[in-house]
Amino acid sequence: MVKKKVVKTNAIRLVEQKKMAYREYSYEWSENHVGAEEVATKLGQNPAQVFKTLVAIGNKTGVIVAVIPGNHELDLKKLAKASGNKKVEMLHLKDLEQTTGYIRGGCSPIGMKKLFPSYIDQTAELFDTIIISAGKRGLQLEMAPIDLSTLVRGEFVDLIE
Repeated sequence: MVKKKVVKTNAIRLVEQKKMAYREYSYEWSENHVGAEEVATKLGQNPAQVFKTLVAIGNKTGVIVAVIPGNHELDLKKLAKASGNKKVEMLHLKDLEQTTGYIRGGCSPIGMKKLFPSYIDQTAELFDTIIISAGKRGLQLEMAPIDLSTLVRGEFVDLIE
């Protein structure tokens, strides 16, 4: 009998290493994928509870990570203020994999190449658990916001428009 090998992402490995509770979800991903709201629909979850990971560059700090509800837009001015920057702009998509180790549609705040300053929208604290990318397209991870914050040394702040 052949055993099917379960592929673990860096994000899942780190969560397991710290013995944190989590749940995995998988879904069919396609190039027509439109974002976290679609993921929420596919998983039958509250869109406000499915968070997306965005990577930006601050004029003083360099690379920073924002984790926000998938049904909202990031307010760059709020991210700049929270991170101690005067100006923040989104990281170019072509630089995402080289910078984080992840690709668009599979970027997790956990397990990036480096531990970048991370900011989690304060609405995450309204939920017992939130759903984030597990580091691979079509794979999500549900965990407590405080555990996420601990893993990425993240700060809860107001980040959305």
